Amino acid sequence: MNTTWRLRVELADSPGALARVTIRLADQDCNVLALSVIAVPGGVLDEIVVQTAPGVLPADLVSAVRSEGGRCVGITPADLRDLVDTPTAALRAAATAVRDPAATTEALRAVLAADSVVVLPASDAPEARQSDTDHGTGHHVRLTGRDGTVVEARRGWAPFTQVELARGTALLELLGASVSQTRGVLSDDGVALVLRPGLPADEEAVAELHTRCSMRTMFNRYHAGMRAVPRRWLHRLLSPPRGSTIVVQCADRVIGIGQLIRMSTPECAEVSLLVEDAWQKRGVGTALLSALADAARAAGYAELVAWCLPAEKGLVRTAERAGLPSSVRREDGLLRVTIHPRSAAIRTPIATISADNSR
Repeated sequence: MNTTWRLRVELADSPGALARVTIRLADQDCNVLALSVIAVPGGVLDEIVVQTAPGVLPADLVSAVRSEGGRCVGITPADLRDLVDTPTAALRAAATAVRDPAATTEALRAVLAADSVVVLPASDAPEARQSDTDHGTGHHVRLTGRDGTVVEARRGWAPFTQVELARGTALLELLGASVSQTRGVLSDDGVALVLRPGLPADEEAVAELHTRCSMRTMFNRYHAGMRAVPRRWLHRLLSPPRGSTIVVQCADRVIGIGQLIRMSTPECAEVSLLVEDAWQKRGVGTALLSALADAARAAGYAELVAWCLPAEKGLVRTAERAGLPSSVRREDGLLRVTIHPRSAAIRTPIATISADNSR
């Protein structure tokens, strides 16, 4: 049974009000482990972390607060992380997100003390901004970074405060100001490759990539017989309205392309890969899927879904090599491959290169 609780308390602005509440809690054999003050419009909230004696229930803590004229805004189980002072916790979260962009949602969850955080594609929420979208309760908010990144956060145990939202926005601005990074990897036979976001300027290179692919490779990717991709598709391949694209580059040639497209289920994204025949079975697909899994984790996706022909098992093997658990089932005459991006993907990094030098 949990014996450590985190309370947010609203008290009258009178001398000794907080002291009386802590004395009342002490009368119930509660040990106050931490205390902080959060500024809110029109006053403050007091946040108290207490360790209770066996048998003391959350309702008893709420009653103790009410007996001194206070109002318990929220109560939730606490752990040792709640004993770290807020500035230190925020700095640690920021450092984690800067080192590993895939940890962005977890860092924001820590800074906001949220139950869940999901990073949405900006195109899916063009009107999103720092606002309350839950009828004024403050339990469901959206934040927007300067780069257009949209974050949706939810918390059931207490409303978000303006101070917390300001911290979350500051973290988004910090991450948005970070230099866009491009990943360098080695193929299985030691060739240096670059994985980077796809750009509109890559249209010609991506068109040439498709012309170098065999009919079988094209059919496995698009499930239709074609020798080249229609020109009108190129823009959507590189700038999908509900997702993102990563290309694999060797010297000045694009040799692979992968996409993440958000599905109707918020935590799911469709994933697709295309690697030209000459580079297949050389670790290119594994590196590309690893990069897409990292991007999926950063965006808050819990599942990646791919549709494959019944006889095509290449993606399952690629996921296995990347260290990503997967499952397969038949659906509508195709194989639905579900990949879980939460596991740490395997990759062979050789450098982190500024995007300005990746061309």
